[in-house]
Amino acid sequence: MNARRWTAGLLATVAAVALVGCTSQSQEKTCTTTTDGIFECAPDQRSAPPKLAGELLAGGSYDVSQARGQVAVVNFWGSWCPPCRAEADDLEAVYQATKGSGVSFLGINVQDSRDKAKAFEEGRVTYPSLFDPSSRLALDLDIPPNTVPATVVLDRDGRIAVVIRRAVTQDELRPIVERVTAEKPASN
Repeated sequence: MNARRWTAGLLATVAAVALVGCTSQSQEKTCTTTTDGIFECAPDQRSAPPKLAGELLAGGSYDVSQARGQVAVVNFWGSWCPPCRAEADDLEAVYQATKGSGVSFLGINVQDSRDKAKAFEEGRVTYPSLFDPSSRLALDLDIPPNTVPATVVLDRDGRIAVVIRRAVTQDELRPIVERVTAEKPASN
């Protein structure tokens, strides 16, 4: 029995190490990382667009690929998260300031009940949010639940340009969004 446990443990460790090598963490090593938790990839360093689709909090479904041609700002949040509360006004301000220039925003609610998530959004943000109580979408983008809030900026081709693994302010986010918006799409 001990040999089985040891073998199972070894296999689990090998699988975990293999998976870590395939995550966006390895991509972060090739991109510019600041001391304050922001990593940014130059256009020629960006990987294929992530798949982000699901059920909206307000009902219906949404796929971020619908935003191709626009810069998409994706924010992972939870009603239980004090930094998420702190950054909500800043995110909404940047959304309002940039939505007319080809920028879309999408929230992704994690580890929450639908009622708590809806109550959190009410009066805070006007852009849509996906409901992801299992954090599956966050984990697919290598955003562990303990790093919420996190904000991901996708370029016009849907590729990850910037990841911020902490609360963000309007003064930080708006210049990043404007810089990515000014880029020419790779598909042109």
